[in-house]
Amino acid sequence: MSLIENLNWRYATKKMNGKRVSEEKLAVILEAAHLAPSSSGLQPFEIIVISNQELKEKIQPIAFGQSQIVDASHLLVFAAWDNYTVDRVNDTFSRANQERGLPNTATDAYRKNLLNILSGRSEAENFAHTAKQAYISLGLAMAAAAEVRVDATPMEGFDANALDTLLGLEARGLKSTAILPLGYRDSSEDWLVNLKKVRTPRDQFFTFLN
Repeated sequence: MSLIENLNWRYATKKMNGKRVSEEKLAVILEAAHLAPSSSGLQPFEIIVISNQELKEKIQPIAFGQSQIVDASHLLVFAAWDNYTVDRVNDTFSRANQERGLPNTATDAYRKNLLNILSGRSEAENFAHTAKQAYISLGLAMAAAAEVRVDATPMEGFDANALDTLLGLEARGLKSTAILPLGYRDSSEDWLVNLKKVRTPRDQFFTFLN
């Protein structure tokens, strides 16, 4: 199946049937999320993969009772860095240089310029930026899920502060930005499953400047 066919197949599943996603398919989805591009290659976010049913049941009221939370096979929590720090940036560049067999000084000019830019922004501005990087990964995870015919429902409808507290994210310098239940549609119970996919007309969506 082509990417476009896969994207036409997928939709924001409203009711899942509890069937478990195989480890092989989960690995594909997670690897796509892992390989997502990010600004300066910093990958300023982490993904928490939750399959524990008891924990999902604790998250459900935090997500306003949405059934996909407990009916999903796995729940991915995209948690962005709460801020850019010198240590976080330096550690990322050092690891990249080491894996590429480069001296740690190889990226000094770029790294120092980047740190100068980031240090001039507020914590809120930096978190907004890290969250954007997490969303790139979220998008690729959804595309990969469609490719292996796993349903996925991106969600911002949850109490981020409550979820951060439950998962102990603040102590790790993280804030939840989006959650993604993975599973399989319950076609007999999902009101959205057979409705036509609707998008903004192309002539209103694209502007071509030739």
